[in-house]
Amino acid sequence: MHFTLTDLVADITQNGAESGAALMELEIRETLVNAGGQTGEFRFIARDNGKGMSAADLDRAVDPFVTDGVKHPGRRVGLGIPFLIQTALQSGGGWKIRSARAGEPAAVRGSEPAGAGEEAVGAGGAVCGTTTEAWFDLANVDTPPLGDIPGLFRSVLLFEGPGEIVLKRSRTGGGAANPNGRKAGGGFPSLDYEVRKTELEEALDGLRDASSLVLLSKYLRSLEGGEDA
Repeated sequence: MHFTLTDLVADITQNGAESGAALMELEIRETLVNAGGQTGEFRFIARDNGKGMSAADLDRAVDPFVTDGVKHPGRRVGLGIPFLIQTALQSGGGWKIRSARAGEPAAVRGSEPAGAGEEAVGAGGAVCGTTTEAWFDLANVDTPPLGDIPGLFRSVLLFEGPGEIVLKRSRTGGGAANPNGRKAGGGFPSLDYEVRKTELEEALDGLRDASSLVLLSKYLRSLEGGEDA
C-alpha cells in the first residue's frame, strides 16, 4: 500500500528505469495557493526513452486485473499504474500516459482527451518511450501526504539502468523565503532547481560508497531548504 505521494512517484518512476531507457526525467511541480500549503496542486511527470508500449500494452497497463507475471512472479493483478489512476481521480486530480514503441504511433490514455496530433506522434520510430503524468488536489481530503521529496530523489538517482537521470523540481505560490532559503512567515519557499545524475557522480566520485551517499542526502535536502537529519 502507498502512504504518500512520493511512494506513488517512486513506483511509477522505477518502471521507467526498468524499461531499457538511457535517459529518464522526473519533474515535480507544486503550485500552492496559500502560504500554509494546504491548498494547491501537486503534479509529477515521469519521462523515459525506453522501449515504450503499444496501444494494446498501454490498455493492459492501466487495467488492474492484468499483469505480465514477470516483474512480480505469482502476482495475478498489477496495481502500480491502476493504483496511481485511482488515487489521482479520488484526490480530485487526473492522469495521462503517452507511450510509443519504435516504428509505431504513440498511444495516449488519460482522464483528459489527447491533444491534437498526440496519437500520431512517434510514427517511424522518431519518438520512443513513455511519459506518465498525474496531478492531485492538495485540498482534497483523499490526497495522501506529500512524503519525503529529497528521499525520493535520492532513491531515483540510485536506480539501476539509465545512464542519465534528470530531476526537476519547482514550487510556486508558497510565500516568500528568507535569504537562507528557509520558510518565511510560516510559508514555504519557492523552489526551482534541476540535478543530473552524471554531474553528481562526477562531483561525488560515484554514488556507491557510504560517504558519497551521505553527501548526496545532505545536498538534496539543502536544495529544499533543509538539512540532512
